[in-house]
Amino acid sequence: MGAKKKALMKKIKKNSSDFVSSRRHEDDNYLPLEGGPARKLPEQEEPEKDIATVLYIGRVPHGFYEDEMEAFFKQFGKIKHLRIARNKKTGKSKHYGFIEFESPEVAKIVADCMHNYLMFEHMLQVHLIPPERVHPRLWKARNYILHPPLNWTEVERKKHNKVKTVEEHQKLVQGILKRDKKRRKKIEAAGIDYECPEIVGSVQPAPKKIKFDEDDD
Repeated sequence: MGAKKKALMKKIKKNSSDFVSSRRHEDDNYLPLEGGPARKLPEQEEPEKDIATVLYIGRVPHGFYEDEMEAFFKQFGKIKHLRIARNKKTGKSKHYGFIEFESPEVAKIVADCMHNYLMFEHMLQVHLIPPERVHPRLWKARNYILHPPLNWTEVERKKHNKVKTVEEHQKLVQGILKRDKKRRKKIEAAGIDYECPEIVGSVQPAPKKIKFDEDDD
């Protein structure tokens, strides 16, 4: 009985020593939970720094154009490029633009501070654009406006003062008479007893003004 007990104890010790040695090799890649020899942790790689310097600015309010935008954002740092998207035909703002700062730290601060900033009842949308997503032709027209806004008052004035031919004048008069007839029908359908005045005019165009030179006197 004693010999069997000794053999059993010897077998248990051997198995326990093998288990401990195997666990010791497995734990080489881990820190000890409690106690044990301290080991130096592997050096962690530093996270990549944000090098984005271009910002997208959306929901730009009316009247906040290149000069106003530059005057406002230069308080954060030096601006390298600035551009507002405009309509190619009318030159009007599309209410979004782009700004490039010289420092990526400044661009990050602007994105954090100005996103959802309330300006003239508009919540600005400011986001950093990764360098790989910046279009190479983004700053092609950054310093000037390719298509300045049209002066519609001047356009309509020239259109109205243009000398018309007989056909153009007849078309104009027919349009006026057609609109007047439609207006009369609406008044009659509404049950309003009203006698519309007759339109007085001529189908013939107005005579051209003749300029006389002083030498002809």
